[in-house]
Amino acid sequence: MPKEKTVQKRRRRTPDEARSEALAAARSLLLQAGPDAVTLSAVAKKIGVTHANLIHHFGSASDLQAALMGSMVDDLRDALDAAVARLRTDESAPRELVDAVFDAFGEGGAGRLASWIVMTGDTSRLEPVRQAVLGVVDAVDEMAGHDPQLPRERIKAAVLFIALTAFGDALIGPPLRDILGQDDKASRRIMADLLPAFLERPKGTG
Repeated sequence: MPKEKTVQKRRRRTPDEARSEALAAARSLLLQAGPDAVTLSAVAKKIGVTHANLIHHFGSASDLQAALMGSMVDDLRDALDAAVARLRTDESAPRELVDAVFDAFGEGGAGRLASWIVMTGDTSRLEPVRQAVLGVVDAVDEMAGHDPQLPRERIKAAVLFIALTAFGDALIGPPLRDILGQDDKASRRIMADLLPAFLERPKGTG
């Protein structure tokens, strides 16, 4: 007697739930295999819906990718806002700031996101992050007591240094650390140790 086929019922989702699950799956694919892995068919398979269903929610693969970029940019902005809040309340602020930015670029996927955006040539997508980044500069300025001998441009340079280091660590940190026999937190410790000196008053002032 032939075996009965088991028919798996598709779970009903609200439109918001479907979009949210699709974006989470797309982010997972991006982090695991890069931008080329973020396709409608791959995302549909990952969350158990049809290709047509995703088209209904997003319109096209490029629209799905744009929505993913937007979602990840929002998360990066939120992470930077959280870093600002910690900077203003936590005595271990330099390491807190470094950890927040490194977390956003690493586990949060902002490193992959940034490289993806640069490859598309549409850096305007990062515009929502502008205020969050300037908020970090403001918070560091407050932490330094608005010292007139610590120019704002020097603070901006420090924030740039942290972000670039975190970006590089997210993209190529693991193999480099392995080659050099360094642990997972090595880059963060180095950055946190350098930050206070980076923000010192220029020599000859005071």
